[in-house]
Amino acid sequence: MADRPTSRPKKGQNGPAGPAAPNGAAASSAKKPKKLKNSLLGGGAVVLLVGLNAPAALDFAEEKYHAYKIAQPGYKAEFGSWTELDVPGEYKVNAIHAALLRTGKVLLIAGSGNDQKKFDSGTFDTVLWDPKKNTFKKIPTPEDFFCAGHAQLPDGQLLVAGGTARYEVLDGKVSRAGGGMRVKNENPDRAVTLKKGTRFRSPSGVEYVSKFDVTVPRAKREFKVGYFSSGQMKPWETKVTAAESRVFVEAVKEGPGALTTQAAQYEIVGLPEKDADNVYGLAQRITTEKQDFQGIKAAYEFDPVAEKYVPVQPMKDARWYPTLATLEDGRVLAASGLNDVGDVVPGDNEIYDPKTKKWSKGPFRYFPTYPALFLTKGGKLFYSGSNAGYGPAEKGRVPGLWDVKTNAFTKVGGLADPDQLETSASVLLPPAQDQKVMVLGGGGVGESEKATARTAIADLKADNPAFTSGPPLTQGTRYLSSVLLPDDTVFTSGGSRDYRGRSGSDILTAQFYDPKANAFRDAAEPTVGRNYHSEALLLPDGRIATFGSDPLYGDEDNTKLGAFEQRVEIFTPPYLEKGRARPVLEKGPDAFQSSRASYRTKDADRIVKARLMRPSAVTHTTDVEQRSVELVLKKDRNGVTVTVPADRTLVPAGWYMLFVTDRDGVPSEAKWIQVK
Repeated sequence: MADRPTSRPKKGQNGPAGPAAPNGAAASSAKKPKKLKNSLLGGGAVVLLVGLNAPAALDFAEEKYHAYKIAQPGYKAEFGSWTELDVPGEYKVNAIHAALLRTGKVLLIAGSGNDQKKFDSGTFDTVLWDPKKNTFKKIPTPEDFFCAGHAQLPDGQLLVAGGTARYEVLDGKVSRAGGGMRVKNENPDRAVTLKKGTRFRSPSGVEYVSKFDVTVPRAKREFKVGYFSSGQMKPWETKVTAAESRVFVEAVKEGPGALTTQAAQYEIVGLPEKDADNVYGLAQRITTEKQDFQGIKAAYEFDPVAEKYVPVQPMKDARWYPTLATLEDGRVLAASGLNDVGDVVPGDNEIYDPKTKKWSKGPFRYFPTYPALFLTKGGKLFYSGSNAGYGPAEKGRVPGLWDVKTNAFTKVGGLADPDQLETSASVLLPPAQDQKVMVLGGGGVGESEKATARTAIADLKADNPAFTSGPPLTQGTRYLSSVLLPDDTVFTSGGSRDYRGRSGSDILTAQFYDPKANAFRDAAEPTVGRNYHSEALLLPDGRIATFGSDPLYGDEDNTKLGAFEQRVEIFTPPYLEKGRARPVLEKGPDAFQSSRASYRTKDADRIVKARLMRPSAVTHTTDVEQRSVELVLKKDRNGVTVTVPADRTLVPAGWYMLFVTDRDGVPSEAKWIQVK
């Protein structure tokens, strides 16, 4: 387990004591008590500290007072509380992905966990955590799902697609020239498979070796029909179009002699004579520049009952850092990602059908990696502009509404700091019927030092949707976690002010956003920093679990390499700290019947609203699955009846958590129910 500092941020560095919000605007209407009141350090205490001449003694006193203060019931009732989960050593994992399953368990996917040694050894990890029993289970992991995509399916399975085929090699570390090789097959009668290690020889005799297996389909043969001299009408072949696949190759020998920027045709060494005339390689640039991560095509469904991965048809394109977005009919769109040669997929999106377990061609549109795509009323996808990194600064970063059926894209403007959307958070604000999407924080493209405190809200029900400014965060923040709660607030926590937490820049603050008041209020501070590769999600009992964090460095001077954060911290919101009994839903249906579901309860008189909460599937600050849907609520003295909207663009098919909330904002524990 990686050790992380638990002290509060220094003044002028992080947290509430950091730089003032833009234009002097206050970011919070409620202030937490200071950790140390002057009155506590009176008389003998002051003399003792002066006599010791020990600043450490003051820090110790502050920490002691802070620990005392946050343990008080009144503090918890106003700000909530944090606890660290006791995770047995064998189950500690580099949580790259987190998804809540319909069983109430949380799937923590690491794959190789950003660990080159694990990748090289083929050691891939997944851990299943049961929050109710606090038990853990290791899940056999068939592929490196590090930096894959995931989405909830209508039957409760979790679709996981993409991952890592090859780790990056940074500038200055590349010893052998490498690049993408296009492999052509002009034979219309048979496909050809070239195994990893196949050699390609350039016209000058330089050889390159493939790093993966590659299968090239047979060429496409076109026919025309016409009359022959005999008067018979017969087809004849008019054109053969070569098929093509890509594979990454490296020079056999080290050194600059293998560099090339000239397009050339490459002979494939050792091919049988029947293939040698039809199969060849084409490449233009083979260099010693940085070689990016490369994706895989693999796709699986995770079965939450059998608790195992089940293979389905692979994607057509390899993807690393893809977004999987649910569509209104339950199909799933896979967008963007780095492909099998390390380039951003140029716009070739594809759609998974959970009924056939197969992929088909989707609409062509370019996005940077992990684009935040939200299903909106009417079926269009809203791209908030939030993304997780790879791609040029000037391409695919403008927010807008995307009609997946027609491929029309309507830009949505008005956003402040539009050049700082990378590593920003986005949420479809509760309830989903309001059709408002909020963007929070973010930074400049790549390893930029820029970070913004900007929040903004787009009202998608407006005739001409545009962003309007929201209340600012306490400071510029990347990698902010944002979680919808059953009381219609949004809980935000963590993040850092610099790229991957450089310079010890983790932000140990948390707050609630109230959409009705359009304002933030403070929450209790976490003790574990969370930046790149961190996640947060809502649990069925109404708490929030936080995982992961992958800082580049572990100190302010950037001299000590960072370690992956394996501690798990859980936040208990104030609504569970007020000492009030929670409303209780007794037994009821596990699926809506004719759009309604009824439950007996002794608390009907104090229940005021009901929400369906779609379970999260989150990674890289991207969670396009979570949404909160308002239900029509009817009550009698014996129970409640809730009605789900018929519009599947508001509430796509799948399993949801049903929460009811009383007049004091206290929610029930969730009941799982399926929307078909």
